[in-house]
Amino acid sequence: MFSIASEALDLNRLAEEFAHPAAGAFVTFEGRVRNHNEGEQVASLDYQAYEAFAVAEGSKIIEEAIEKFGLLECRCTHRVGHLDIGDLAVWVGVAAPHRADAFTGCCYVIDEVKKRVPIWKKEILETGSSHWVACHEEGAPSGK
Repeated sequence: MFSIASEALDLNRLAEEFAHPAAGAFVTFEGRVRNHNEGEQVASLDYQAYEAFAVAEGSKIIEEAIEKFGLLECRCTHRVGHLDIGDLAVWVGVAAPHRADAFTGCCYVIDEVKKRVPIWKKEILETGSSHWVACHEEGAPSGK
């Protein structure tokens, strides 16, 4: 399951909903907003997504991970909207019979989400300026 959220993510709820009795391993990844990038001081981030396509592509990634690594459960939720320093931007949870598959599956999901899912990140710098990060010109939302 892949989802987009406009509200803060509740880690306790995500973990509770995710429990799987056959899992010997449960691995999570939390991507948080940091206060710097490439030598610049970051004040906050704004995420935008093409939600219908993001959910479709994210769901494909989840299905691929389950098949490829024999996962019992796999979920990913990505935030959109304005996020402050320290806010949780993306969460991946993987349950598998064994730890190696859980770790590898979790890495696969976040790497593929970053490559393939149409979610754009705008950095708002301490200086007041802003710019889109790692976006191709034709794929970036308007309003630089």
